[in-house]
Amino acid sequence: MEYLSTSALANEFEISPGILFNKLVELGWIKRENDKWALTKLGKEKGGLIQNNPKYGDYIVWPENLSFDSDIQNKRTRLINATNISKKFNVTPSRLNLILSELGWIERDIAGWTLTSIGKAVGGKQFEHDFSGKYYVLWPLNILKNPSLLDVFEDETVKSGNNSNKKEIKSKNLGVKKKTESFREKFDAKHRTKDGHYVRSRAEVIIDNTLYDYGLVHAYEKKVPIEEELYTDFYLPNGKVYIEYWGMGDEPKYLERKKYKQWLYKKYELKLIELNDDDILNLDDHLPKKLLKFGIKVY
Repeated sequence: MEYLSTSALANEFEISPGILFNKLVELGWIKRENDKWALTKLGKEKGGLIQNNPKYGDYIVWPENLSFDSDIQNKRTRLINATNISKKFNVTPSRLNLILSELGWIERDIAGWTLTSIGKAVGGKQFEHDFSGKYYVLWPLNILKNPSLLDVFEDETVKSGNNSNKKEIKSKNLGVKKKTESFREKFDAKHRTKDGHYVRSRAEVIIDNTLYDYGLVHAYEKKVPIEEELYTDFYLPNGKVYIEYWGMGDEPKYLERKKYKQWLYKKYELKLIELNDDDILNLDDHLPKKLLKFGIKVY
């Protein structure tokens, strides 16, 4: 069983720590002794424990399934951490955090992991450790059924050839119907690039080959890990940068789709490089400058 500090527990209940401390005093579970919070006999019976931090001293923790006979309990949103999620998918917590980072849900910070706009959209909540001050993120239980997360492990299962896991993950993903953008069905990916990708236009061949020549790892037509259905033309894991090539001029349906995609990138505060036909004509002049804006240097 995992234990949470009183402040972390307050975060789960989405109330201020002060309100929770007052409630615990009213219930007779804690009391103030020598300017410190101490557990009462009743608090210990409820599962409270004293833990020690070498730097900050003793503090009280509670079992994660602690319950109250009050309105506070009704406010509780069950949240889980990276360790809980990693156990479900049989990976280490460190590997899981890297996957969440790759999805664009969290970012590495000198003070820990911080939540992104996409992470907030899927239900993540940002917290801070009581004593270390490091940031961490907790997730709602339904994150275990998130299609973008399931897709990652399904892809890894296929690559590893582990069919038993594949069936398990597939069963979790039942009922998730993937939509395909009509333009992806209309235009075949028949143009081969230097690195073996098959793309849908000669302009995309130029972009892909240029990224390859720059030594930048990139994915083609990667699904963006958001609730809405969105595929990006190119994705650069280094820097988490998306690249869209707008190449169909003034065709009405295309312009409508373009505006919608631009709105989604803005909504989730994603890093986006936009290219048009003029950029393609002198890509070596334009693309490095656009990449540099996101800290990616190619010369």
